Amino acid sequence: MKRAVETTLTQKIFRVLLALFMIYAGFSHLTFNRIEFQAQVPDWVPLSKDLVVILSGIVEMALGLALLFWKKQRAVTGWALAIFFVLIFPGNVAQYLDGKDAFGALDSDRARLIRLFFQPVLIAWALWSSGAWKAWRNSKK
Repeated sequence: MKRAVETTLTQKIFRVLLALFMIYAGFSHLTFNRIEFQAQVPDWVPLSKDLVVILSGIVEMALGLALLFWKKQRAVTGWALAIFFVLIFPGNVAQYLDGKDAFGALDSDRARLIRLFFQPVLIAWALWSSGAWKAWRNSKK
C-alpha cells in the first residue's frame, strides 16, 4: 500500500481538524477531563481506570500529531486511528449500558445512545481524510 497519498483540499482541512481534535482530546484525558473519561472505561477492563485514561490520552495525542505531521505514513496513521476508534467503542457501549453520566452532555440514555452512532463517522473520517481508503483501493489495482 502506498503510504503517501495525495488528498484534496477538503480532505486536508478535515484531516487537520481531526488531528487537532485528537490532540485536544488526548490533552483533556491527561488534565481537566480525566475523571469524566473514566466513566467510559468498562468495569471488566483489568487495569486501573485512570491508567487506561492516561494511556488512551497519550495514544490520541500521538495519532493526532502523526496525522498532522507524518506525511509519508499518513495512510497508515489513518488506519491506526480507525482501529483506535473501533477499540474504544466497547467503552462507549459500556457507558451507555451502565448509564454512566459524563461531560455534562452525556447525562441521559438518549444522549449516550446518539453518541454511539458517531463512532462510525469518526472511523470514516479518519480513513477518508488521511487518504487511507484511496491508498487501499490503489493497492488493489
